[in-house]
Amino acid sequence: MSILVANGTVVTATRVFQSDILIENGCITAIEEDISRANVEKNIDAAGCYVMPGGVDVHTHMNLTVGEKHVSDGFYHGSVAAAHGGTTCIVEHPGFGPEGCELSHQIDLYQEQATDEMVIDYSFHGVVQHVDDQVLQSVASLTDKGIASLKVYLTYSGRLGDEEIIQVMKATRDAGGMPTFHAENHAIISELTQEFRQTGDIKDPASHPKSRPDYAEAEAINRLIALSRAAGNVPIYIVHLSTASGLEIIRNAQKQGLEIYAETCPQYLTLTDSCYREADDKGLQYIMAPPVRTEQDCDALWDGLADGTISVVATDHCAFSFAQKLAKGKTDIFQSPGGIPGVETRIPLLFSEGVLKKRIDMNRFVQLVSTNPARIMGLAPQKGDIAIGADADLMILDPTAEKTISREILHQHVDYTPFAGMKVTGWPRTVMVRGRTIVHEEKMSATKGFGNFVNRKIQT
Repeated sequence: MSILVANGTVVTATRVFQSDILIENGCITAIEEDISRANVEKNIDAAGCYVMPGGVDVHTHMNLTVGEKHVSDGFYHGSVAAAHGGTTCIVEHPGFGPEGCELSHQIDLYQEQATDEMVIDYSFHGVVQHVDDQVLQSVASLTDKGIASLKVYLTYSGRLGDEEIIQVMKATRDAGGMPTFHAENHAIISELTQEFRQTGDIKDPASHPKSRPDYAEAEAINRLIALSRAAGNVPIYIVHLSTASGLEIIRNAQKQGLEIYAETCPQYLTLTDSCYREADDKGLQYIMAPPVRTEQDCDALWDGLADGTISVVATDHCAFSFAQKLAKGKTDIFQSPGGIPGVETRIPLLFSEGVLKKRIDMNRFVQLVSTNPARIMGLAPQKGDIAIGADADLMILDPTAEKTISREILHQHVDYTPFAGMKVTGWPRTVMVRGRTIVHEEKMSATKGFGNFVNRKIQT
């Protein structure tokens, strides 16, 4: 089927220009002014709107189970929310599998669960929760299957030690993959959490950020950079950067020529630790790891987006409900499930708070939400760009659409949004995946299972 997207302002990672876009068989076949309407089967008028590559969110937990607790949305509702927010492809971080399981265990499980549910395209990160010869040998077979990145934790039960991290770094590099890291110092967090338990400050959500201070993140990032150097300057990717101190360590490493990528999330750009003091136990809504920080940290991260130190804005979308947080966390905040929903609001928030407030320009916006994550995580050139031969994953964004964020206007399957009350300008009007319109004026037309698994290969 041939489709013409006409009259829009096309925005890519490097250009802003007036153009039509011709789509045939799900791919972009022409980008020109005034493309002939002859023989075109469908016309989409994008006048007054920006036509951008569909969003790529490379950090989600749409189907996470922790113990007996499962997130509210799952792959279907999570991908529906993503689509309404302009995101056309995600890369999911699976949770930990059974103790001692093979590296492929969680990938196989999540693939089975996602196949008949996803309405947008998707891939997975591997997750390493222990290291032995079999795990290290399995890294190459995983990348051969299109899983081009691995997640390593420096905290939680499945954390790795320094020697193991070096081994994983080398194995991932040799396989052509990218190791990604949750960077928080486990010993610091454990010690401070124990102190709060001894003093009885376990009901106050404000104790949460104090138990995971900025220096816990900064130390872990600094250590990872040192381990990367010891492993032969292996490229590494830091997920959900939240602090000015961590940012400065990354900036200095990049100046030395080290290949360090950083990701942050809208919560670390728009929320501050005052949220933990909200009345009626609402501070529990913001329990996440790492926690939200100070206004000074927010400002520093915006600077990091503008100057290129931070390459990606993802979400760490993890939709445990407020009800679940209350049930477990009201009497002990350290028992509350961590994580917040955010996949639907990422693009509108970054456009409104970033582009319209002149913190970043239009090209930088596209780089952060689409082109960079696609390139770094091996989805390019299929995803993340408006180019001949690329998948026709497009977001037509109305820059005049004004909304006040609330749970009621969103499509995520969870009982709250941490961004409630924020006023945004700019919202996706039409969203296309492989040339098919899946959302138009807030109406979903894709069905369960439309989304395809995408084999990823990181370009060297």
